[in-house]
Amino acid sequence: MSQTSPTHLPLFTRHFAVQLSATRRGARLARLLAERRLDEWGETYDAAAQVVAELASNAVLHGRVQGRDFRLALKLHADRTLRIEVTDARGDRIPRLPGPVTDDAEGGRGLRIVDAYADRWGLTRAPAGAKTLWAELDSRDPGVTGEGPDRGLS
Repeated sequence: MSQTSPTHLPLFTRHFAVQLSATRRGARLARLLAERRLDEWGETYDAAAQVVAELASNAVLHGRVQGRDFRLALKLHADRTLRIEVTDARGDRIPRLPGPVTDDAEGGRGLRIVDAYADRWGLTRAPAGAKTLWAELDSRDPGVTGEGPDRGLS
């Protein structure tokens, strides 16, 4: 019988994952489920909820394939870093941070919002031609929820 040593502890202390329909309703549900789960974990969630909303919306708008869902995963690490992952079916559509967005533009702000709130974000390829957009939010001072770092985005 072997014992687990401290160096073999899991990289995250809490995990949540759900498969949702690639619809506007599924995107709204992703945000609500993330808020509820983070509340149950005793974590602040204003910034995280905004990131989930943007990534889920992008999955529905740009990553949708008829008959395929998207997946939301939340991983809370021991140091309270939160990793948000949204996997969609369109691995061939790689998102890019757009250039400047005009005030009257109807789109193009999603990844800028993710960039403003997340400490790190990126993309990994997923099986079956899918992709996962991820964002990490480092532990925050509880009094500073809902405000992303100022990165000079206009």
